Formats: sequence, C-alpha cells, structure tokens
Amino acid sequence: MATQDLTSILRSSTVDFEFYEALYRHFHSQPELSCQESQTAAKAASLLRSLNAGYEVQTSIGGHGLVGVLKNGPGKTVLLRADMDALPVKEDTGLEYSSKVTMRDNDDIVKPVMHACGHDFHVTALLAAAERLAKMKDSWSGTLIVLFQPNEERAGGAQAMVDDGLYDKIPVPDIVLGQHVMPQKTGYVGCRIGNIMSEADSFRITLHGRGGHGSMPHRTVDPVVMAVGVVTKLQTIVSREVDPDQFAVVTVGSLQAGQTENIISDRAEVRVNVRTQNHEVRNRVLASIRRIVKGECEASGATKEPLIEETTKFPLSVNDEAVTKEVQKSFEAFFGDRFDPNTPCSTASEDYSILGSCQRKPSCFWFFGGTDGKTWDDAEKKGRLAEDIPVNHSPFFAPVIQPTLGTGIDALCLAALTFLKSS
Repeated sequence: MATQDLTSILRSSTVDFEFYEALYRHFHSQPELSCQESQTAAKAASLLRSLNAGYEVQTSIGGHGLVGVLKNGPGKTVLLRADMDALPVKEDTGLEYSSKVTMRDNDDIVKPVMHACGHDFHVTALLAAAERLAKMKDSWSGTLIVLFQPNEERAGGAQAMVDDGLYDKIPVPDIVLGQHVMPQKTGYVGCRIGNIMSEADSFRITLHGRGGHGSMPHRTVDPVVMAVGVVTKLQTIVSREVDPDQFAVVTVGSLQAGQTENIISDRAEVRVNVRTQNHEVRNRVLASIRRIVKGECEASGATKEPLIEETTKFPLSVNDEAVTKEVQKSFEAFFGDRFDPNTPCSTASEDYSILGSCQRKPSCFWFFGGTDGKTWDDAEKKGRLAEDIPVNHSPFFAPVIQPTLGTGIDALCLAALTFLKSS
C-alpha cells in the first residue's frame, strides 16, 4: 500500500481516546505478575468480542495468552503482539491511579506489583488498534492477528504459546510486529535494521559454606564473604575480558544469605543477569562466570561445588531488513522528524521474536517514547537525562498518557497496513 494512501486511510479513522485512556488507567492500577495475568487477559478478550467486528477470539494459550483473528479477504497474514505481565516492584509514582496491588510470586512470597515496564500501554494500544483496523476493513485485505502474550518478563510466554499449539489454532503469520514504550521523548518513534534488542541470560547461583555462630567465624566457611568475592570478580569480566568494541553487561541483581546478624549462614544465593549482542561474546562471558564462581568457591574452601542454574533466556532480537525497510517508509511518511530510522540497539531484551522465528518468519520491532516533552527537554538541557528520567523497571516509571498512547496506536496500525493489501 502506498505510504501516502496509508497515511490518508489512518487519518480517516479514529477511536474513543477517552475510553482507552480510562482503560489504560485501569490496567495500570490492576497489574498482574507473570503467569498470573488472568484478569488482564479476561478483560482483553471481553473487549475484543464486544467490538462485534468479526474477531475469532481464543484464550488460555500457553497460560493466559489470547489471540483475536480477523479474516478480511486475500492477502498477507500480519501478527501484532502485546505483552501483559507486570513486575514485583512497589510503585512510587504518586499517580492517582497508581498500583496498590500485592500478589504471591512463584516462590509463594507476597510482593507489591507494578506495571513498571509499560505493558499496560502495550495492551491498551493493541486493543485500540484492533478496533481501529476493524473500522478500516473496507480499505485493506488480508488477515490480522492481535496476540496478547503472558509472561514476557520471565522470558517464557512466547515459547509457551508456541508449545501449546498456537499455530495449530491460528494461521501462521507472514510477518510478526511489535513495539515497546521506552524512556524517550513522547511522540517519538525509533526503529533499526538488524539487532534491535539484546540477548539475555539469567542465573541463580547457590554457594555452599558451613554455618555457625557469628562469634566463631574460624569454625565456619562464610558464604557471604564467598559471595562478595564472586560479585566483585564478576565485574571484571566486561572491563577486562570483553573487547571494548563489543557490548556486554553483567549485573548482580540479588544477593541473599542468612536471616539474622549473629548467625553465619551455610549458603548464599546470587542472581546474575547477562546481556550481549553477539553469540561469541555471550559464550565467552558465560564461560567466565562459571570459571570465576568455581574458582572463588575453591579458594574459599566451599563445602561442595556451586550450583549454577539458568533461570531465564531471551533470544537476540533481529529486525528483518526487507520488512523493516517497509515499516520505516511508513513511519517516515507519517511521523516525519519524530521518527528515527537508526535508533540504537537496546540493552534490554524481549522474547516476541520467537513468535516468528519458530516458523522462520520475519519480524520487526520498534520503540515509542513515553517521557513528557518538557521534562525531557529540561533534563537534556541540564545534561541530566540519566538522573532525571526514570527508566523501565523503576518504581518511578510513569509514561505520560498522551501523546504516548496515541503514538503507540498509530504505529501499530501503520505497520499492519503496510503489509495488508489495499482493497
């Protein structure tokens, strides 16, 4: 479809923004942890059905995943994806609609819950795009799939849907498309050909010591000191073992040992997260982690070998060249100078690409900004973007509703229409 025609078609159709802004506030105030997105999924399914637009809705795929399929004549099959899960974060935004929710996590521990990564925006934007594209059915031909994915944060949702027979239930898409709200200036969109989001590996490392009385450390093997040695040495991997021209991040996000100050524990648990954008670098970093952990345990006199368990793994997200070039043409025509075709590859990670790669189908992913324009400009002028702009997973992450939501809706519709035949 010609980009000029596409832009005209998009501008000819709209949705009730007040309704979707209220819906966003609802989702934000009622977040659900990974694998527990039952109410979010039920709400999305109900709204899809209420459109009376012909969507064939199927639920409970790979957990709480759901899809809506709108068949509208011959043409390509395009899949638009949104993730639904929230994070174990205590919200501190001060918003009137901030989350007060707590839930039991997979370890049966009660945690505060917050949409600290913007998945509430993703769900709302996709529901609005589903309505808007249905209203334009006379202007396009093909099959549209809207997919709402659970458990993105733990890297399991896309694969779980595939393993649960997703493509036995719905048509295999020709193209998979998705987006993510980011700590960038609202109203702006960014995309790139090639690597768009990093590969990620997470591990739970259990170190074994010998517990005892806090006054008798000589009768123990202290796993806390062992863990501190591991954490310190892990930080040398990127600075001393990875080529400065390559990208890698090694983060220790959790270190837990003991219950009180006068007891030396018999074990410590360290949770490590690794981000890379090159398979060779990834393999080198993971080998270094294992070497350092085992070496420190031996040096500390550990009572047995450390246990290193992989907890999550995200694939490297790569935007297909041909598909992305077409999306970029549409975005440039519509967003103008608010579109960046060479946005940097994100250090964050996603599992959406599995929905395409499992069938050898191409995908394209893009970012849209959520930070208030004046707030961004002031921080940029002061050289304080890192300090003053909350990022995803922060308890202060609160994208402004507009024009963020409108931009996300426009981007989804534009990308889909790029590949759906003009009727």
